[in-house]
Amino acid sequence: MSKTKGRVTLPSESNFLNETKEMLERWGADALRDSDGTKLDDEIKSLDAKIYTTYFVARGHNEFAEKHMDECQQMLLMSKHNLATDSSVTIDFLDGYYREQVIADYIHDPKKWWEIIDRTTGEVVPVDCWTIDEKNDLVTINNAIPFHEYTVSFFVYAIWDPTQMYNHITNNWGDKPHEIPFDVRQVNSGAFAKDYLKQWLIDNPDTDVVRFTTFFYHFTLVFNAQAKEKFVDWFGYGATVSIKALEEFEQEYGYALRPEDIVDNGYYNSTFRVPTKAYRDYMDFIQRFVARKAKELVDITHEAGREAMMFLGDNWIGTEPYGPYFEDIGLDAVVGSVGGGATLRLISDIPGVKYTEGRFLPYFFPDTFYEGNDPCIEAIDNWLSARRALMRNPVDRIGYGGYLSLAYKFPKFVDYIEKVTDEFRLIYDNVKGKTPYCGLKVAILNSWGKLRSWQTYMVAHALWYKQTYSYFGVLESLSGAAVDVVFLSFDDIRENGVPSDVDVIINAGDAMTAFSGGEEWLDENLVTTIRKWVYEGGGFIGIGDPTAVHHGGRYFQLADILGVDKELGYTLSTDKYFTQAQDHHFISEDRTADYDFGESKHDIYALSDRTEIIEYSNHEVHLAANTYGKGRGVYIAGLPYSYENTRLLMRAMYYAAHKEDTFHVWYADNLNCEVNAYPESGKYAILNNSNETQTTKFYDGEGNCETITLEPCEILWR
Repeated sequence: MSKTKGRVTLPSESNFLNETKEMLERWGADALRDSDGTKLDDEIKSLDAKIYTTYFVARGHNEFAEKHMDECQQMLLMSKHNLATDSSVTIDFLDGYYREQVIADYIHDPKKWWEIIDRTTGEVVPVDCWTIDEKNDLVTINNAIPFHEYTVSFFVYAIWDPTQMYNHITNNWGDKPHEIPFDVRQVNSGAFAKDYLKQWLIDNPDTDVVRFTTFFYHFTLVFNAQAKEKFVDWFGYGATVSIKALEEFEQEYGYALRPEDIVDNGYYNSTFRVPTKAYRDYMDFIQRFVARKAKELVDITHEAGREAMMFLGDNWIGTEPYGPYFEDIGLDAVVGSVGGGATLRLISDIPGVKYTEGRFLPYFFPDTFYEGNDPCIEAIDNWLSARRALMRNPVDRIGYGGYLSLAYKFPKFVDYIEKVTDEFRLIYDNVKGKTPYCGLKVAILNSWGKLRSWQTYMVAHALWYKQTYSYFGVLESLSGAAVDVVFLSFDDIRENGVPSDVDVIINAGDAMTAFSGGEEWLDENLVTTIRKWVYEGGGFIGIGDPTAVHHGGRYFQLADILGVDKELGYTLSTDKYFTQAQDHHFISEDRTADYDFGESKHDIYALSDRTEIIEYSNHEVHLAANTYGKGRGVYIAGLPYSYENTRLLMRAMYYAAHKEDTFHVWYADNLNCEVNAYPESGKYAILNNSNETQTTKFYDGEGNCETITLEPCEILWR
């Protein structure tokens, strides 16, 4: 039986009373929730637990939506590139899209709101040069230029919510109605959202916490003709775009957005794109609208004596929990899905709410809980990765989602989660509200800064991607490290300089992305500000293609700090003699395995004999350091998450900051172990982050050393 109780949310479902009672006791849960596809019956709701009820603001109300199909949410989409082989070309602009999800908008005049672009020249095709066949969803361009490519940017109505669509297909829901999303910016929909909530609160007196899932606009998720994901951007504002929104934007900002400002060559302003001024303005416009409208619903919830919780997912666009308007909403809580340490910190660090909750994995769905599979494997990996971050700043609650009846069939899994819930409560009691020891303050520098804290390099909420794992490892490593982490934008540096308490700046990402910075580095003010800061003693770490944009005979614009640059083929005639790696270096002292730079970067070379080459292979540099005035630069070709690379990053940061002499403070030499100290309470914890027994040398706050053995996954509290 559970030794402690509370801070755990359990999913349940109808006709599962006795088993729910048992699980409440075993996991020490004090709250019950429904999930997409489940409901709690009256017997379940009568149990001694807080009741969370999922509430969909802008979906799941087909009785209203079907009467107001002109108020469905809209999107601006772009067709495939179409080759003209003659002076006329006909384009099936919906080709490749799932026609059960979107339909073309002919209510508003396409000649006014759509845009046909010659992608070969970039010119907009005049409206009198194209016609529409509305019956067959075709656009015909006359006076086309043979062997030029053309695209159509067009408005659609979204007639099926993408999350419900995904769940519908995954769980084989058959004839269950497709939920139609509507737009609260529209007059009838805005009034309905408030009136329905008021009545719903009356009709659901047993609900203690309204779990808004989420508010109004889904992250951009468009399906292809095979009902598979075609385009997914967890940060995408594509589902917020409507004719009415564009009209109101123009009225407020004094200029009109083009369709191209939204479809962006088919990139749709992906979070990896360096944002344009127009897109920044549009995001701010949406965030203010969402905050204002969401506050209306939260106020109604509070007036009814209930708590308002937001799910950080699905329809979360515009809420931006680290943005300037989020706290104005007045939410009691935020709950989000925990994929690892970085996503745990994404939730736990959110300001302006009374409590935060992490929904841990696996989700209790049949794609994981099926005969022959062991869900404990995913659960252990999820818990150990998130636990590192909990030791720095824990969420206030944890929970799970899905069908409890599925999880109940796996006794080994139930036993394991019983241990997890007890350990979570122990961590929380020891850590919450205590400032952990931080040896350094580190700033992640990119185009987004604070707005996207702990969300860097994500495509679809921390899913693995070949092009991102070599950078996402930086966030995952830092999420549980004994350092203070802040997120700065290039604008922050331009306007305010480098904060005085920052020890190290990290710039990491592929060239020309929002995370490396691209043309941001053509700004003389930005470059000279950072050069001066490093020269006077700061530390700068570049990973992948840091500061990369070709200009002035450099590719890395801060190559002088890093001591390396990338060969573009332009200087092959210039001999490069500096290829000898050092036998020993502080950054590489703990290596126990081969270096892992992930996808790595190629053709990196040292600029001079002053560059401290730490790893050189395949005729290129992958790890190096460089003295720059009183400061230092470090270059790393890539950093996938691992315990080896976490240690490498820690050493690189301490070296860049000239703080090597304090490295062995609250420190464990075994790569599988970490130490977290809490000076306010006089406690510290030594973690075994592996599922195997580990022995480590432990150094306390004074640098005294002793040898300790830890059981698998053990936390030793002292």
